[in-house]
Amino acid sequence: MHHSRFISCLTRGLFTAAVAVGVWSTSPATAADLPTSPKAESLMAKTRPNLQKELRARGLAVGQPIFVRIFKIPGTLEMWMNNGRGYQLFKTYRICTYSGFPGPKINEGDWQAPEGFYSVTADQLNPKSGYHLAFDIGYPNEFDIAKHRTGSLIMVHGNCKSVGCFAMTDGRIEEIYLLAHEALAQGQEQFKVHIFPFPLTPRNLQKYSASPWISFWKSLQPGYAAFEQFKQVPEIAVHNGEYVVTSRTPKLAMRQSTVRQD
Repeated sequence: MHHSRFISCLTRGLFTAAVAVGVWSTSPATAADLPTSPKAESLMAKTRPNLQKELRARGLAVGQPIFVRIFKIPGTLEMWMNNGRGYQLFKTYRICTYSGFPGPKINEGDWQAPEGFYSVTADQLNPKSGYHLAFDIGYPNEFDIAKHRTGSLIMVHGNCKSVGCFAMTDGRIEEIYLLAHEALAQGQEQFKVHIFPFPLTPRNLQKYSASPWISFWKSLQPGYAAFEQFKQVPEIAVHNGEYVVTSRTPKLAMRQSTVRQD
């Protein structure tokens, strides 16, 4: 792993060796397994009462499985939750700032935030972040590694400063972090984070068709479309260095769908 002065959105020295090399646990976490700190516990206790009221009004509860979807344009983070009847949108948070422009992260130090399909396990929570609270999205994933993309420790965090990360402000990350922490504590093995340049509708893909990244964005579109259609987080694998939707719903395996990059 290469380190550089550009990783200023990270809190150095607060991650285990497993986190540093990108090796995540795949077994379910319990509340006792999750990383914590007095600051994080205090912030979650403060945030919980009002958040619980908002959730109850939507038929949701703290601890239910979550799914996070990020759009660089218009600059939003969507928090989806599953109450047993499929995922529904709980809240759309404005991103205070993120680094770079539409398009994937290629190299460490390029000041660019990633795009693609990522997973977060308990080990990726950072309750001691210098940016209030944070979690690592899991970049680089298998696809990024296959494309020889470099960089590490890309976060969703508080504050409003970013070099490669998604800064949400302290108040917003308190809610997002609590929902993530409690979902993992209640047995969700990992939650998915899908990051797109914009909603990958046919109209938007046509609008941005002159971009050098249009082939890459088309490779993300089957995963975007699967969630839009079924409101279930699709299973996405990497075959021969390309994203492949292997199941559009948790219970129904579908024919593999992928678009290769030019």
